Amino acid sequence: METNYTDNIIKTESLTYAYRPAEGELPKIVLNGIDLEIEKGTFVAVLGHNGSGKTTLAKHFNAILLPMGGRVLVGDMDTHDESLLLDIRRCVGMVFQNPDNQIVANVVEEDVAFAPENLGFPSGEIRRRVDEALKTVGMYEYREHAPHLLSGGQKQRIAIAGVLAMEPECIVFDEPTAMLDPKGRESIIGIIRRLRDSRNVTVVLITHHMDEAIDADRLIVMSDGSVIMDGKPREVFKDVEGLRATGLDVPETVSLLYELNQCGYELKLDALSVEECAQEIYSALK
Repeated sequence: METNYTDNIIKTESLTYAYRPAEGELPKIVLNGIDLEIEKGTFVAVLGHNGSGKTTLAKHFNAILLPMGGRVLVGDMDTHDESLLLDIRRCVGMVFQNPDNQIVANVVEEDVAFAPENLGFPSGEIRRRVDEALKTVGMYEYREHAPHLLSGGQKQRIAIAGVLAMEPECIVFDEPTAMLDPKGRESIIGIIRRLRDSRNVTVVLITHHMDEAIDADRLIVMSDGSVIMDGKPREVFKDVEGLRATGLDVPETVSLLYELNQCGYELKLDALSVEECAQEIYSALK
């Protein structure tokens, strides 16, 4: 599938990475010459089975990991340049699976203020950023609460607010709903959609939940350290057999349409939402 992305915020060129092997073992290549361009203001979802390399890729986007081969550019900043590390991490923030790994203070608003304080912003600006970030994630009324008393979904929203308070141009979410129940997952995905729509933040979502990727502008599928599919969700999810061959599935709506086609129907497989799927089936039956 061809892509044509300009005005990029992140670019990888022949990105290669391998983890150090145990004694007597060969190095395990996790990223195998990745070439990607991520356009400013887009919502990009990265899918892949466990061990596909998607989290390792994400950690290169704000220089948590550095390439062993090739390079990563954030804007025009090369992540290999140590003098640019702070600017790179101001530009690209990261939200991880476990919010407990990102919460550092005993009061919610103090936790959200942690990064802006370390960046040296004046107190009035910090107050503005903290309040705005907490309102964006729907946690303003909890600003004086203790984070450890909150639910998993609430903690994840606080972790997101902490990144938002830095006002990055791009936020990378590394499986942010993996530890949450369905209600918590829905809340976090709702926030991610609003960030793209209302604040023009570039969003990169690493996930293995197919339904979380439906609203993305672009879908990247990884397998064994390589990009094997790259395109709009409606196009990528139509390749049901190709995705299943890599150990992935498709949204339930596409799966239903695919199974009906195996029974003799001729339904389009690009109906991703429940409403579109219902309409496609209704039209066929009518």
